[in-house]
Amino acid sequence: MRIRSARRSDLPLLQDIERAAGEPFRTLGMAFVADDDPPPLDLLESYRLAGRCWVASDPLSATGDRPLGYVLADPVDDALHIEQVSVDPAAARRGIGRELIAHLADSATARGMTALTLTTFTDVPWNAPYYARIGFRVLAEHELTDGLRAIRAEEAQHGLDRWPRVCMRRDLTSAAARPPGTAGAVTIPRMPDAPGAPDTAGAVAVSGGT
Repeated sequence: MRIRSARRSDLPLLQDIERAAGEPFRTLGMAFVADDDPPPLDLLESYRLAGRCWVASDPLSATGDRPLGYVLADPVDDALHIEQVSVDPAAARRGIGRELIAHLADSATARGMTALTLTTFTDVPWNAPYYARIGFRVLAEHELTDGLRAIRAEEAQHGLDRWPRVCMRRDLTSAAARPPGTAGAVTIPRMPDAPGAPDTAGAVAVSGGT
């Protein structure tokens, strides 16, 4: 699996991935989530230019370098916050989400950040229970930072609080950035706080995880 910085030409494909990844929510009675629009192209472009949008591809497969999943991240307080991570259901159960998060952990560690954080649905099997299996823990209310509280408030305004949600955190050290079963050479991309990254593949992380 190859993890690389997103290209401008990838962005419409990321919207397709997001639409497809939302469909399983219908089976849980969460059509509101399934029907939510994907991130607009200008927002995806802002993440790409800031160096905070990565995609996973499998160049040795029939899909070539086409994105199979993607992750967006924001610096929030002392952590790198996972704004969105989505995988094409057609490529599920290949460890793609785990690889994207492992790459994000490496990037956060390289920047001196102490943790990854995210917000997610409590009772959706591929949300909080999945993240708990890869090293995240639920934060109690008194543990929430100002940044996480602001994110939760924005989600509530969007209507996501009609189902239980939690904030989760995975503390990082240089030795613990990658989960068990992943290994390989990693090149950490630059993650500027202002736009300016070129429209190229950027730095690439290659790993042998499943």
